[in-house]
Amino acid sequence: MDSQITKPIESMKKYLTTTASIVASAMLARTIVNEYLPKELRTMVSAGFDRLFSRFSIEHAIVIQETEGLSSNELYDASSTYLRTRISPNMRRLRASKNEDKNSITLSLDDGEELIDAFQGVEYKWQLISQQENQGGNRGGDFSSNSEVRWFELTFHKKYKGVTLDSYLPHVLEKAKEIKAADRRLKLYMNEYESWSPIDLQHPATFETLAMEADLKKTILEDLARFVKRKEYYKKIGKAWKRGYLLFGPPGTGKSSLIAAMANYLRFDIYDLDLKEVRMNSGLKRLLVGMTNKSLLVIEDIDCSVDLKNRDEDKENQSNNKFHDDEISLSGLLNFIDGLWSTSGEERIIVFTTNYKEKLDPALLRPGRMDMHVHMGYCGPNSFRILVSNYHAIYEHPMFEEIEGLLKEVKATPAEVAEQLMRSDTVDVALEGLIQLLQGKRNESQGNNGNGEDDKDEKLTLVEEEEEGLESAVEDHKTNEVIVGAVTCREDD
Repeated sequence: MDSQITKPIESMKKYLTTTASIVASAMLARTIVNEYLPKELRTMVSAGFDRLFSRFSIEHAIVIQETEGLSSNELYDASSTYLRTRISPNMRRLRASKNEDKNSITLSLDDGEELIDAFQGVEYKWQLISQQENQGGNRGGDFSSNSEVRWFELTFHKKYKGVTLDSYLPHVLEKAKEIKAADRRLKLYMNEYESWSPIDLQHPATFETLAMEADLKKTILEDLARFVKRKEYYKKIGKAWKRGYLLFGPPGTGKSSLIAAMANYLRFDIYDLDLKEVRMNSGLKRLLVGMTNKSLLVIEDIDCSVDLKNRDEDKENQSNNKFHDDEISLSGLLNFIDGLWSTSGEERIIVFTTNYKEKLDPALLRPGRMDMHVHMGYCGPNSFRILVSNYHAIYEHPMFEEIEGLLKEVKATPAEVAEQLMRSDTVDVALEGLIQLLQGKRNESQGNNGNGEDDKDEKLTLVEEEEEGLESAVEDHKTNEVIVGAVTCREDD
């Protein structure tokens, strides 16, 4: 019996002794290699050892260097961004940093620290590794410099290599893109002749705070959400990935706030194009090429921003002076919107604003150029409730009924209502001031009607029939409305 027990124990001892001897020999050999062999030969021998031991390992490792040659490694940058969101509270060593553009402190992996991530049931171990490399000296040999080389080492079970390459790493890239889009500071660009100058976009408008009727707000949000998801659709139908909005209505109805809310919702930069600064069609093209993807191009007050030459203008007059051949024109602007030059970028929103839609050339309004026509109307009851909740954080008040009744009788812009609400921090005082404003408008309106004067703003209550065969729509002047080109609707549905 004793011999039956002793033999396995002896075999185990021999196995362990042999294994320990092999490991000790390997470590001694590696030490000798590192100490005495030249760098080039040392690298080859080390690689051989790594291949030898990898045959007995069930783990697979992928090294993601910070740079590849002289170029930065996009996957390393994406991994660093992604892993910042996977930091766990029980990690012992973290690296903290703060950027001037951000209010919060950012935590990331420190050298040698490990992070465990899971994806589709597979466990992944990440480790950040860095080392100093001697760059050598000059020809005289009396100068040398050190640089830090960093890389991520991603370790996982070797049977999941395919899943890692096909699904996990693309997942890391996509998530990093989303994180950067959410974190980055938006820019507002203005043009100076043929170049763009940026400043930070700090407009706080959002769709939640926008004083707009609920149905219209929902329509615009759904349209924007659908647009950004349809890259392959636009490619399939052979159209540039862009969409045009025309915002029209009287001053003070929130056109600029809607643009800012769109930019904040999409996380798009805004390019505010002043056509008066552009002298030539060629300059217009250069500005277009200089825009980034994922951006809003805005031309405010398009009806009066520049005296655009009509396409039907006598060509003989233009031929008299060659200098005027390239002068900015309506044809140049249309080419800029949906001609060949419109395909120089993708995922763009083009927005025109005007107080007087009827002054615009019909060529600017057709679907494919301005796909959605959004009427920014006067303040209605729903818009008023959004404003009062923004400024005073209240949702019900005894004065609401009287105010909403007055808003149905008179024309007051959201800007006028907001101004009254801001005049006092005391709710009752602010609402009383608003009632007095609306009553004054009602009395003035009644006085004008009594004198037989026409209401000059009445034309804004009508939405004219579009030349593409859209049905004419007549809406109450207090209600925002949207018109979508029939052709575009069929394409998008």
